[in-house]
Amino acid sequence: MIKSKLDKDITIIGAGLVGSLMSIYLGQRGYKVTVYEQLPDIRKEKIPAGRSINLALANRGIRPLQQVGILEKVEQLLIPMKGRMLHDTDGSLQFQSYGQKAEEVIYSVSRAGLVSLLRDEAEATGNVSFNFKHKLNSVDFDNNIIEISDTVSNHSFNASFDILLGTDGAGSKVRRLMESHGIEGFSSELLEHNYKELTIPAGENNSYLIEKEALHIWPRGGYMLIALPNLEGDFTVTLFMPKSGEFSIDKLDSEQKVDDFFKAHFKDAYDLIPNLSKLYFDNPTGILGTVRSKDWHHNDVLIFGDASHAIVPFHGQGMNCGFEDCSVLNSMLNQFQDDWELAMPAFESSRIANANAIADMALENYVEMRSSVRDPKFHLKKAVAFELEKQFPNKFIPRYSMVMFHHIPYAMAQSRGAIQANILQQLTSNIDSIDQVNWEDAKQLVSQLETISTEYLP
Repeated sequence: MIKSKLDKDITIIGAGLVGSLMSIYLGQRGYKVTVYEQLPDIRKEKIPAGRSINLALANRGIRPLQQVGILEKVEQLLIPMKGRMLHDTDGSLQFQSYGQKAEEVIYSVSRAGLVSLLRDEAEATGNVSFNFKHKLNSVDFDNNIIEISDTVSNHSFNASFDILLGTDGAGSKVRRLMESHGIEGFSSELLEHNYKELTIPAGENNSYLIEKEALHIWPRGGYMLIALPNLEGDFTVTLFMPKSGEFSIDKLDSEQKVDDFFKAHFKDAYDLIPNLSKLYFDNPTGILGTVRSKDWHHNDVLIFGDASHAIVPFHGQGMNCGFEDCSVLNSMLNQFQDDWELAMPAFESSRIANANAIADMALENYVEMRSSVRDPKFHLKKAVAFELEKQFPNKFIPRYSMVMFHHIPYAMAQSRGAIQANILQQLTSNIDSIDQVNWEDAKQLVSQLETISTEYLP
């Protein structure tokens, strides 16, 4: 018997943020969805901390949550961050706004809180079942059969699928099995920097010891510290450093060296973190890398989210890009009336260039966060960019704003951003103050830009 389109059995490998959101979309469409996840269910068991890197939710991630009707519930988990709070070595502070409109903010959100809510909402569709502590062993791409191990009972079993979605993260087993099956075009590049997670605890009555509505950055050139607020009054703090060299993770090999380093370079943060050196060694060292994939699908198997395009966290877009994947795939299913044979290649072709673009921009943003923000010329260019946006709102939108506050494709934000960067360089190369900008030259340069729409994506 030939199955109807919605009778297809959808299997998802990976119940993280992207897999859980996609299961909501599919459950709401009427599909029966089975999800396998290797880790325990964080709603029932505590998973060790130390590698979370708090999430920044922006417009691209917000719209998919609106589409599935759960944004109001998610809003209870959010803390607005209006800009960067820069911490100098002497403890002085400088606030740098993300945008110039009231709505141009990003939101700090707990990974555990958000993924738990997504799983609850997926189950509430009545069409999604999660299987935790279940590990993928193999995929038979020709006969649509997977082998799964229940890691509690140590029992393995086979299961058939009509469509298999791999949303199992940067280390994706589905992607690696595709590669071993002979599919080419995958690459994984580790950054020569690692990270360590720390915590600034809450003050009395869950008060915040530093500014609540900001993403805090201690930029130090070759390395940096960041802190994002949590609902309970504490901050998740992350140190990003080279693996080796004069200032590196390798050099911080004793509690005394960690204490001395933080006292010298992050004194105001050090004073806020009790038992910092112990916490430093209690938490694992995290790695950072970029995954790129030439082909996202093969036969009835499709990978997306970090599984096909993991990026470094320095533009706060990993989750947002993954959520946007879900929205675009759902849009393709609408467009092709649930014909997966047409929807999957169309989805892939619409996303690959954008995934590569945000991967590049995330790497560039690391340099900006740890180094460029200390340069007065950087701040001048940002001020000029804001003024150009005011004067020419349909022609000049700062690249950061295009990425964070609009739905302009990443590839377009990247290419247009390069042109705008050249304009800013021309306008500021020989000046030290925004008062010295030649606005007639600015008008002439910007007038050559095409009018830009901010609503490209579905």
